[in-house]
Order: sequence, then structure tokens, then C-alpha cells
Amino acid sequence: MQLGETNERSRNGTVLLEFGEKPFCRSRVFCYKKRMPGLVNRIVTLAFVALLPACASTRTAAVKNTTKSFTTVVVDAGHGGKDSGAYRRYGPPEKMIALDVAQRLNRKLRESQLKTVMTRNSDVFIELNDRVAIENAQKDAIFVSIHFNDSRRRKIRGFETYYHSGVSFDLANQIQAKLMTIPNSANGGVHTANFRVLRLASCPAVLVECGYLSNRSEGNKTRDSEYRELLADRIAEAIVEQRFGSGVYRGSTQVAAQPKPQAESSSGATGLAPDATHR
Repeated sequence: MQLGETNERSRNGTVLLEFGEKPFCRSRVFCYKKRMPGLVNRIVTLAFVALLPACASTRTAAVKNTTKSFTTVVVDAGHGGKDSGAYRRYGPPEKMIALDVAQRLNRKLRESQLKTVMTRNSDVFIELNDRVAIENAQKDAIFVSIHFNDSRRRKIRGFETYYHSGVSFDLANQIQAKLMTIPNSANGGVHTANFRVLRLASCPAVLVECGYLSNRSEGNKTRDSEYRELLADRIAEAIVEQRFGSGVYRGSTQVAAQPKPQAESSSGATGLAPDATHR
């Protein structure tokens, strides 16, 4: 046996640890029994099982169901500043169109007599934890985050709405259903997700993916201000009807019934604020 190697030998149920062929321990009092590893494993397993209920219920119990009583809507424009989000050939960077739709949504909700709080109202970078702090600081609120999607598979398109807590499902489903009333839209579905702004929310919270910038059709539509107005209008309608009931919402007269994507001008104008920080 080489220096540094060990060996186990059993003698009358006692494990002898040997080092360089010389007994390291011969006394029954100071030696480990063979049954010790099994005992340790049982203790660890029991401790793990005991912790499972606490882990499973911590976040769910903290979410207050305000989907029928909220007075405030936290409107979150995804990304911003140094974080451009999705940026593809067929549309402006995600941070810009998300902000534009969020600002339009904010206006429509205020016109519907709801209080709003925006996590950002300009092209600035906001940490995820700061967004969570803003949403959780509001009383009787819901949280709606605006994003646009991206995929290497350019043919994928459609609206998707995400939630985490069970109390947020009705709101997510309502928003998805209203978006699907937009002509020629594709249904990406309602899904659960572990996004931080959803997972750590103490109120109903959803994240809306308003189409794929990587898709030629949907990416081009985002260049049209009337289409962005329509997106905001459908999301606002879902929120207002979630709170006050069906038929209450009165949409903006600016919304066209079936907007047509406008051709990009030679200067690349989209009606969005100029941006010099594309990645």
C-alpha cells in the first residue's frame, strides 16, 4: 500500500482504519461502526422530508389575492438602459417598444380611473430586485410586465402570457383572451414561469409577451404606432374587465379595428424615441 492510502478491515464488527499497513485504531471505543453511514443517511433523509412542506408553501401563502379588488396597477416595461432585450432585424429593440406599449397602457388605465405606478418611464436600467420592491410596496395592486419575444426559429409567432401564483391565473387568462381578438394573431398560450418579478410578487402578477420580434410579420407590426396602441388597448381592456366586469371598458378612439403595418421610412422611423445603445 502506498503512502496516503487507507484500508478497512472488520474484526468483531469493529472497523480498523489502517495507514501504511499500521493500525490507526484498534480500540472498539474510538472506532466507527459499519452501521454509522446508514444512520447518517436516515437522519439526513428525515430532515429533508421535514423541510419540504415549508419550502412548498412559503411563496404561495405570501400572495394576496386582489384580482377582483385592486385599485393600483404596477405597469412594468421590460429591460431598459444597457439591457436592450430582444433586438432583431424586423423590429426596434425590445426595450423601446415595451416602454412605448407600457406608456400607452398606463394612460388607458388612468383614463379608466385606476391608479398606476410605472417601474420605469424612460430608457433607464432597473434591477429586477428593484422592480420587485416597487410592486410589493403597493397596496391592493396587481403587476403587469410588458415584453416582446425572440427565437432563432423565425417562423414562431404569437402572444404568450405567464404567471407564477395560482391567484394570477385568471388575470393571465383574461389578458391572453383579449389579445387573441386582434386579427391574424397566433395563440402561444398561458404558462407558468419562475421569473423573479412573478415568483417574488406579493400580489397577482403576470408577464405578457406581445409577439416575436424575430418573426417577420410580428416584428414589422411593432413598427406601427397604431398596432402598439391596439396591443395596449387589449391589455387595458382585460385589466379593467378583470376588476369591474365585462362591458365596462371604453377603448380609445385612436385604436384602429385592423391596423396595417406601415412601411419603414428610409430613415428607419418607427414613431419611437431615438435610441443609440443598440446591442
